[in-house]
Amino acid sequence: VLLCLITEWLNKRRIALALAPVLGALGLFVAQGYEELNRQDTLRPLQAVLDTNFWLATHVVIINLGYTAGLLAGALGCVYVLGRAFGLKSGDGEFYRSLYRMIYGTICFCLLFSLVGTILGGIWANDSWGRFWGWDPKENGALMIVLWGLMTLHARMGGYIKAHGVAMMSVALAVVVGFSWWQVNQLDFGLHSYGRTEGIQDGLNIFYAFQASVLAVGTVFWFMSRRPTPSSS
Repeated sequence: VLLCLITEWLNKRRIALALAPVLGALGLFVAQGYEELNRQDTLRPLQAVLDTNFWLATHVVIINLGYTAGLLAGALGCVYVLGRAFGLKSGDGEFYRSLYRMIYGTICFCLLFSLVGTILGGIWANDSWGRFWGWDPKENGALMIVLWGLMTLHARMGGYIKAHGVAMMSVALAVVVGFSWWQVNQLDFGLHSYGRTEGIQDGLNIFYAFQASVLAVGTVFWFMSRRPTPSSS
């Protein structure tokens, strides 16, 4: 919600402002479903190495900000793709240019904080386990987010994708973030499997299905928009 308000302050188009209560309400429902109803923490007892220290605290805060920005970029991308596909404000080019700038800036924010947070996580792992990187599923997931952000920005800079392509990549970025942030915790192996929680997988599947539907709609719209219009006789 805070990132939405900052985005709205920078781009006063009421797009991020409209998303803020929606995303905030979804976050509260998730929190209530897994914490508030039974007043118990759903995590297993933490390993001793996970006791909070300076590097762990900074790593968790910074990388979570990066992941949150990735989800926000995906939400903005959904607004862009669905709006274009269904003709929302079809005559307002400035609306979509502003939305595109929001998506681009949020992806940059996501990449920066995810990269810094991943490096801090490696420093913490080296301090706690004696190795900076071990190809753990959670570490691989963090790397996936950084690589996807880099690929998106490089494709944009190289001219391979434009506004619609960046929006589509941001929708896919949300899938990558969802997989890397929560899906790897559901695995029965790896150093981060302590986060396994009942019911999370069903919610993730719904999220994946929705994002895939948006990508499908965006792909169909892109092909349809490239078809030559018949000339009038």
